[in-house]
Amino acid sequence: MLARPGTAEALAPAEVIAALAPNPDFSSAGLFGRIGTLETRLARSTAEIDAAQAVRYRVFVEEMHAGVASDHAARGRDVDAWDEVCDHLLVLDRAIKGDTTDQIVGTYRLLRQDVAERGAGFYSQGEFDVNSLIARHPNKRFMELGRSCVLPHYRTKRTLELLWQGNWAYAVKHRIDVMFGCASFHGTDPREHALALSFLHHHLTAQGEWEAHALPDQAVSMDLVALEDIDGRKALSAMPPLIKGYIRLGAKVGHEAVVDHAFGTTDVLIVLPIESISGRYLSYYGGDASRFGAQES
Repeated sequence: MLARPGTAEALAPAEVIAALAPNPDFSSAGLFGRIGTLETRLARSTAEIDAAQAVRYRVFVEEMHAGVASDHAARGRDVDAWDEVCDHLLVLDRAIKGDTTDQIVGTYRLLRQDVAERGAGFYSQGEFDVNSLIARHPNKRFMELGRSCVLPHYRTKRTLELLWQGNWAYAVKHRIDVMFGCASFHGTDPREHALALSFLHHHLTAQGEWEAHALPDQAVSMDLVALEDIDGRKALSAMPPLIKGYIRLGAKVGHEAVVDHAFGTTDVLIVLPIESISGRYLSYYGGDASRFGAQES
């Protein structure tokens, strides 16, 4: 899944995707970028992954009331089987006293196709027919984004810029062609989001080679309001910010939604081929990501 409502996506500006290559100075230090005291990079140890899981628990369980296994709840961690195979993107605030495990304020989970195919597959395969989508593109590399969250105090444009900086630098490094994952509406009653879901259904479902569907036993129709009754401006206003951001980038969605009772959300599948990203966003940062080119201190 790409993210959950009320977390990182609440401030996600589409402009932070850019046609960039990882900054060589940062790559040598293992960093993807820095703004002020905030840095983004991959987790380097099991202790840092554990700390990221604690951040996820604070957001998903304590704040959003998602359900987790009792043994994980006792430890205050949001954990699943994919954590062992994913790369974990972090945002750290170096101004926080302590070691790096105390400094993690945001996280994103990245799963490349080659890694997924050697293991348990993609997380979103539990809700959507991702296999058919990938099979139609044997020469493209897919990457799933998921478990995105940011601590409340850090839900700012700077933090989100760094998360997207990290995602994009990682995608460039691994020559990713397509990013995808679940994006969510809060709550398990799709009718509460009838206008927004119907707008997606009528205007933004992926077609042709990018068409994607929910698993038949979980599929929920998004066709809840007739096309002629949809006010586009109101529909976009009712859209979760993450989904709005991806729409601006050029993303499409699967044809049905899925209700995730464990997380208390209604999910849609986002499909974002790199080639579909709007050119004005691809030129936002410049070729070398120099916007975040602060020197090591």
